[in-house]
Amino acid sequence: MDGRKLYQKVAEAMIADIRDGTVPVGAKLPSERDLAERFRVSRPTVREAMLALELKGLVEARRGSGIFVVQPKQAPGERLDFDIGPFELTEARALFEGEAAALAATMISAAELTQLDDILEKMIGQNASDAGDESADREFHITIARATRNAAIVHVVETLWDARYKSPLCRHMLERARHHGVKPQIEEHAKILEALRCGNAADARDAMRGHLGRVIDGLLDITETETLERAKSEMQTRRDRYMRR
Repeated sequence: MDGRKLYQKVAEAMIADIRDGTVPVGAKLPSERDLAERFRVSRPTVREAMLALELKGLVEARRGSGIFVVQPKQAPGERLDFDIGPFELTEARALFEGEAAALAATMISAAELTQLDDILEKMIGQNASDAGDESADREFHITIARATRNAAIVHVVETLWDARYKSPLCRHMLERARHHGVKPQIEEHAKILEALRCGNAADARDAMRGHLGRVIDGLLDITETETLERAKSEMQTRRDRYMRR
């Protein structure tokens, strides 16, 4: 059974195209839509593959033009091992943490609810500081997992959170998110907390899944925003050149 992740399969196929000259150095890669259709995968999977190629030094995004193959500093290997991608990680979090929130809603104590109130205040302070500290965000989610009284659930949620910092692909995307000013959404966390306070398992599940679904949407928006910014920058450069003529 092939244990490679989908993004790895896409990235390795693109490496093969680069190695055999199908897409030579200097060439522009096909569009995201074309790649998604070719490999029968989603947009997030294509973007994770592009992140992997970028981190491997095989491609670069050029302002307003697209993604181009560049001369690698060393010969590309046959396999990629960048661990978990940010989209598949968040998808897994939505699955596990949604059910964890539902279970926690039926078991959470008054003391734990007070603890979550305090953590939310800490999250607000960290957002205001602009220091990039997300420890309160992690603590909020782990506290909910602990409220399930299930050590296996706590372990899974902690492992998924820690993967955000261990995986090069996830770290790379986190850096992009911070660059664009993305911060934990207080209102969404408050909605999760309110569902827990009411003891409503269905609402807690929906609030957690909705929150993490919007995280995925935000990751997609970041890459789209970067593309738009590159296009705007290139357009401004052209205008400046025209004005100088």
